[in-house]
Amino acid sequence: MVATKEEIWGYLEEVFDPEVPVLTVVDLGVVRNVELDGDACKVTITPTYSGCPAMKRIEDDIVENLNEKGIDNVSVDLVLAPAWTTDWLSEDGKRKLKEYGIAPPENEPDKSVLFADPFVVPCPKCEAKDTRLVSQFGSTACKAHYQCNVCLEPFDYFKCLR
Repeated sequence: MVATKEEIWGYLEEVFDPEVPVLTVVDLGVVRNVELDGDACKVTITPTYSGCPAMKRIEDDIVENLNEKGIDNVSVDLVLAPAWTTDWLSEDGKRKLKEYGIAPPENEPDKSVLFADPFVVPCPKCEAKDTRLVSQFGSTACKAHYQCNVCLEPFDYFKCLR
């Protein structure tokens, strides 16, 4: 089957991040490019960080999804440069994170003062700004663990990477 680039991008909207299952790989900004050459389809992806354990699963899910759509000649190219940034998260993806209970990336201060006061991460549940850092590492390395001092709910914060 020959598909257009637009169709391929649409199919990739059906591939979800295994670590944050409300985000597609397109929402996450992991998919960087789609190239077509005859019946060959090459999808370029960039990991959220170089040691991300989910990338093999994402690669397999991309190939499986496109194969199910009748695109048999699929390759996935993993590139590390330019490095992934949270700027690549879609606005829809940020909204989905918040609805899922993960605080989306904020405009953080310089990395030398990251996780130091007065950096505030609003609670994704009640939107209070009275929160505290529990650990710089949350459920995955790309998240930090916080707790709201108002509603007392723990939550992950998707760390800003630039």
